Amino acid sequence: MNTSKNEKNSDVKFDDYVDNYQQKIQESIDFAGQDADFFIQVKADMVLGLVKKYCCNSDTADVLDIGCGVGHVDSYLSSKIKKLNGVDIEEGVVSKAKVNNPGVNYIKYDGDHLPFEDNSMDFAFAINVMHHVPPSGWQNFTNEMRRVLRPGGAAAVFEHNPYNPLTRRVVSKCEFDRDAVLLSHNKISNLLKASGLALAEDPYILFFPFKGGIFRFIEKGLKWIPLGAQQLVVGIKLK
Repeated sequence: MNTSKNEKNSDVKFDDYVDNYQQKIQESIDFAGQDADFFIQVKADMVLGLVKKYCCNSDTADVLDIGCGVGHVDSYLSSKIKKLNGVDIEEGVVSKAKVNNPGVNYIKYDGDHLPFEDNSMDFAFAINVMHHVPPSGWQNFTNEMRRVLRPGGAAAVFEHNPYNPLTRRVVSKCEFDRDAVLLSHNKISNLLKASGLALAEDPYILFFPFKGGIFRFIEKGLKWIPLGAQQLVVGIKLK
């Protein structure tokens, strides 16, 4: 559950959690009886599946992690995605990510303009990032995702589901979610569409906090029910 935010608009500084980020996440979800690494790994697996699905050659695809945090998700991706990039807005977070995943290209950025050329990425994703972006910056965030994608590239936004009561409890207990403004499914979809992306899929995810492929299989049949702990929206850049 990596996060990033516009530091000009909140007193939350992720540099303060460089050494205990996962511990703080764990403290907020202890009541669910599952470890934080489980949720990180599940979403990393989903990212890999999406890269394989939407990129012609996942071995050579340029992939961008927006709001990479200290690189927990990337630790599951770096051995499988050879051209993996990550950005975040705080120096300490980016420095820690470089130590955790030396094979990934990490760059500090200003939170407004992604430090990559137009049409330079095949796949871009943001995992639990947008709820830390001030609402006034949401459209720019998705516009930037689209800008850096090549035609045919895909953008994936993972976010908390504000209609899931357990998710809201997790957010309320998490120290660095005190600035969070949760986005609805429709809001994310509309932001991607307003950026010029064509919606490809929009499932609700993580209905079960349990390991095992059987639970992920069952979730595929539940993806339209707005009760998953989290949500995923994918958009395609057609031209």
